[in-house]
Amino acid sequence: METLIMHPKSKEQLLALKAIAKAWKISVEISPYDPDFVAMIKKAEKTGNYKEIDPNDVWGSLNLK
Repeated sequence: METLIMHPKSKEQLLALKAIAKAWKISVEISPYDPDFVAMIKKAEKTGNYKEIDPNDVWGSLNLK
């Protein structure tokens, strides 16, 4: 099934969308992340402008050892 992402422009729109989803018994997930931050991450993924960090060797991943 496809995932739908909506961007309400006001609190009223958000409340209306939540009410409709509840009435139609559609589960709703609210992202804890700022949409601008998510867009920045997705853009970096597409352009390859990012650095992968090894959690077992953070300093080595950053060439700071």
